[in-house]
Amino acid sequence: MSRRRTLSTKKKIALLVSAATVAGGGAFALAATSNAASVQNAQSSVACQGLATALGNNQKFIADQKANPDAQSAARIANREAVIAQIKVQQQASGCVVGESAQDSQTGQQPAQPPAQSAPAQSAPAQAAKPPAQSAPANNGGGAAATGQQVCNGSTVTLSGEGGAPAASSNQFPAGTKLKVTNLDNNKSTTVEVTSVSGSCALLNNAAFEQVREPGKFLIRRALIEKVG
Repeated sequence: MSRRRTLSTKKKIALLVSAATVAGGGAFALAATSNAASVQNAQSSVACQGLATALGNNQKFIADQKANPDAQSAARIANREAVIAQIKVQQQASGCVVGESAQDSQTGQQPAQPPAQSAPAQSAPAQAAKPPAQSAPANNGGGAAATGQQVCNGSTVTLSGEGGAPAASSNQFPAGTKLKVTNLDNNKSTTVEVTSVSGSCALLNNAAFEQVREPGKFLIRRALIEKVG
């Protein structure tokens, strides 16, 4: 009788250990799945926020054109309406709320340029402090080594959704102005020419944005914008 009870106890222990192992493995699998889902949700949130900002910037540009029309306003508005339609398609494909709009909080807050121009004696030290951010070569190969006066300090940079050769639009600089935009998160930079008006300091078209973007991101939060040439 004693031997039977001993064997029965060993079997019970073995079954308990086996059950604990299976339960532990299941918990590990659930934790791994949860972590992967969290990372994916975070990436999706960043993409949706960038698209919402791009949509808001284009809507603001259209509103400004309607409030202050000129001979080219109708064409500009039609172009931006097409851009908005494309952004909505991207929002749907990315699982975002279609039509969600967020204005760039930095838009319009660009008073730093005049003081920089009116105090030339202080501009040299300011330029000397910037070379570490300019160490990486530009992707487009044009003006890679060029450095200029920093403008629009603190502005974020997003894309307009427009096609064509690398270019930019701006609410501060006229057509023909050359701007160097550096993404400080990956040290990629591009020098482009302003070709049209927009609702922010520097709005890059698709080709220019691809040269400095981080994969999956539609917004450059840490940007260095310089006027060169």
